[in-house]
Amino acid sequence: MIDLHCHYLPGVDDGAATMDEALALARSAVANGIRQAVLTPHVHPGVFDNKLSTLRPRYEAFRAALESHAIELEVHLGSEVRLMVESLELLESGELPMYGAWEGQPVMLVELPHEQIPVGTLNAMVSLRRRGIYPMLAHPERNKAVMRDWTKLKPLMQEGLCLSQLTAGSICGGFGAAARQTAWRLLDNGWGTVVATDAHNLRHRPPLLRQAGEALERRYGRPAAQRLMQENPARIIEGNG
Repeated sequence: MIDLHCHYLPGVDDGAATMDEALALARSAVANGIRQAVLTPHVHPGVFDNKLSTLRPRYEAFRAALESHAIELEVHLGSEVRLMVESLELLESGELPMYGAWEGQPVMLVELPHEQIPVGTLNAMVSLRRRGIYPMLAHPERNKAVMRDWTKLKPLMQEGLCLSQLTAGSICGGFGAAARQTAWRLLDNGWGTVVATDAHNLRHRPPLLRQAGEALERRYGRPAAQRLMQENPARIIEGNG
């Protein structure tokens, strides 16, 4: 399986704090059947002031540590971006890590505020598409406005404006009944591109993907589960989406 959203890179956000914690997360991921992972540290100016030039050395150090500890996890560098003026300035300067492509356009993992879909979000997503970037919404099923009314996503998802990444923990009930129900509604409506862990730590947010895969297989069948956890993630990483 391939995990397109996780916070293993140590000391850069609210994920792993130390290299030991990062390596423990990687070992747990491999034990769960994950063979590739895109590291997606938060880019949230003023909160997590990350950018490509500062993240790359940490990424290379983590890759070297995985190799030296014989942990068979292939990693790639991306980011989880809070859409702000400052983030777009990083984009303009080539300092915003993105990964792979979908329909020939680079993919940006975009995080909305947890409470709402801000006014102007639709225009921002349209602007990204015009810039030649495919936005992928991170864990929309955990957004409180979407949990109250999942159809609020329709303007963003109709006609393929955005991709979406649902959380494995939501599907398994780890984020509560409302997030789980919303995840199923989005998937039932075809509004799911990939399922990923959004893993932060071993205690509360572990890298568990297999369990969600089993739930997806029971509801939709094995081909659908493979598409969400293997095929679409692989196409994005390889830029063949």
